[in-house]
Amino acid sequence: MEFLTLQLDVGLAGVGLLFLLLVVVAVWQSVEIVDAYEKEALTVFGEYRKLLEPGINVIPPFVSRTYPFDMRTQTLDVPRQEAITRDNSPVTADAVVYIKVMDAKKAFLEVDDYKKAVSNLAQTTLRAVLGDMELDDTLNKRQEINAKIRKELDEPTDEWGIRVESVEVREVNPSKDVQQAMEQQTSAERRRRAMILEAQGERRSAVEQAEGEKQSNIIRAQGEKQSQILEAQGDAISTVLRAKSAESMGERAVIERGMETLEAIGQGESTTFVLPQELTSLVGRYGKHLTGSDVATESEGLEGLEFDEETRQMLGLDDIDEILGQIDEAAEMNVEELEQEAEKVKAGGESGIKSADEVIQEMDEEVPEADAEAEPETE
Repeated sequence: MEFLTLQLDVGLAGVGLLFLLLVVVAVWQSVEIVDAYEKEALTVFGEYRKLLEPGINVIPPFVSRTYPFDMRTQTLDVPRQEAITRDNSPVTADAVVYIKVMDAKKAFLEVDDYKKAVSNLAQTTLRAVLGDMELDDTLNKRQEINAKIRKELDEPTDEWGIRVESVEVREVNPSKDVQQAMEQQTSAERRRRAMILEAQGERRSAVEQAEGEKQSNIIRAQGEKQSQILEAQGDAISTVLRAKSAESMGERAVIERGMETLEAIGQGESTTFVLPQELTSLVGRYGKHLTGSDVATESEGLEGLEFDEETRQMLGLDDIDEILGQIDEAAEMNVEELEQEAEKVKAGGESGIKSADEVIQEMDEEVPEADAEAEPETE
């Protein structure tokens, strides 16, 4: 009897323990914790019920199943694809697709594996887009390729509850033969550009050298021209001044020369002198005008020597004013041009050449001094 009671107690304890274990498992199965970046599709007896939101959710135990969906932006690598461009050139390309689940219910009910489906669709779309373009466009128009692929993926993925956020083609590589041909073409183009640049540099150098020689010759010729002009002006001024000096000598200069002659004669040892009548007449006239002379008269002073017409024409005395006017006019024209050219050549420096007016002024200042020295002392 006691043995039967013990067996019954053991059986009840085992049933209680089994029930307790069943309760624990049921509670564990009825609680579903969803992460903050996920949503889960719930099915009961294989029937879709709802989407479980992030947090703690209570579901029927033992008869429920959940399918998680990551709601963050996901990256899908598109394997390298081979394609033939419109101009029959083989290329290979790979890409990256960025997707995001917008409707987890559609992603659960409308497509088996949305990641695999998007990847396969991106592969076929990439080959189709490359096949509609020429080789040069596939290498240069990367953004256009990305836009076309994204446009082709938008419509079918919308039905799956997936949004294609971006498509980036990473590499587009032509075949090895095409790459070699492109490298040769690039090398030839670079050599051509180098030859063109070298030829342009040599031409520019020759032009600048010729231009420099031209400017140098012009400046040298202008300098020689101005030198000749100034030399001619100096000769003309010298001639005019000599003519003026000859005109101003007059009778006084002749008398002074005669007095010098008398002084030289008086220093000789001879006591008898024979003087020309003209000299004695001039000395007499000169003595009448000396201060305190006993033969002084109130006659007019000594007059300058008057040259005859032939002498005046030979000396150019009648053309002095005209010559001076021509010199001044030429000096004003040529000196101004010379100063301008000198400013250009010396970058604002002074030419260092005196104008004709300055030369004439200096010569005019020297002439009175020469006349003053030539006048005899009247003491």
